[in-house]
Amino acid sequence: MIQLVWINRNHLTDLSQINRMFGTVVVGVGIAGLARIRDLMNPMPASPSEHLKLLGFVSRRSFGNINEAKQISLEDALSSKEIHAAFISTENKSHEEAIRMFLEAGKHVLVEYPMALSAKAAHELWEMAEQKGKVLHVEHIELLTEEYKQLKKEVAGKDLVKGTLHFTGSVLDETKAGFPAFSGIARLTWLIDLFGDLTVTSATREEQKDKNYSRMTVHFQTANKRPLTWVEERGPGMRREKKINFCFTSGCLENFPQAPRSAVGLFMQDQNLFAKKLLGQADRNLTATRFLVGTSKQFSW
Repeated sequence: MIQLVWINRNHLTDLSQINRMFGTVVVGVGIAGLARIRDLMNPMPASPSEHLKLLGFVSRRSFGNINEAKQISLEDALSSKEIHAAFISTENKSHEEAIRMFLEAGKHVLVEYPMALSAKAAHELWEMAEQKGKVLHVEHIELLTEEYKQLKKEVAGKDLVKGTLHFTGSVLDETKAGFPAFSGIARLTWLIDLFGDLTVTSATREEQKDKNYSRMTVHFQTANKRPLTWVEERGPGMRREKKINFCFTSGCLENFPQAPRSAVGLFMQDQNLFAKKLLGQADRNLTATRFLVGTSKQFSW
């Protein structure tokens, strides 16, 4: 059974936060980390992001400065009283350790998904953030894409008969990215957001290690007993692509609907949401779709 952690609280804006600035640090400078540095240094005018001030970045590699952002040590980032929040943009396997360190140091945390490589660790981190009174925000930019927003509009109010979400992509190092059910958590979140609570009925995985090929197939049932299939397929040279086939009583949706280009970048949208939480303008326990995803037990193969 896929569990949704739904926290419904009356939330009031903390007026003392309105004019506050939050010192931030970016941990990891891959593609996402560089995007975070860019957006923190160039916040959207008149947005919550103007309350975030980049004070440096942390990396195992030596850079010196990146676009006037200075490199600092992990120790300095953890101990600095001027740094209030950390943006974790490292490889998946190191997310859990980084979150723990920064929460323990009394910092708010924004982390790329998946936040951890096990449901148990994720629940422990949420509890830790709650105990520390800190915001723990899991980035989910795939839910912020115009493509997805338009898809959600198309699906809304329709009665599902059956459906499939099939993802393909290049080879991942699972020791760093995690098992497909975690590295591909964005697709699972899509299905839950679109169709509600899901129950796993079966799951299989095919591997051809000599060809670096992997295919995970998970079969679900919706609350109305409708079948849904999620496929994660990876191999050398495979194009990163999502395919859908959702059939409703009114007909089938086999292609993504046309969507306009967003005027605000995905990372900036996510950054604004995080800043709203820090300012008390949004419930700190809500994600972009108002839920947190976990699994009650691991898939067995």
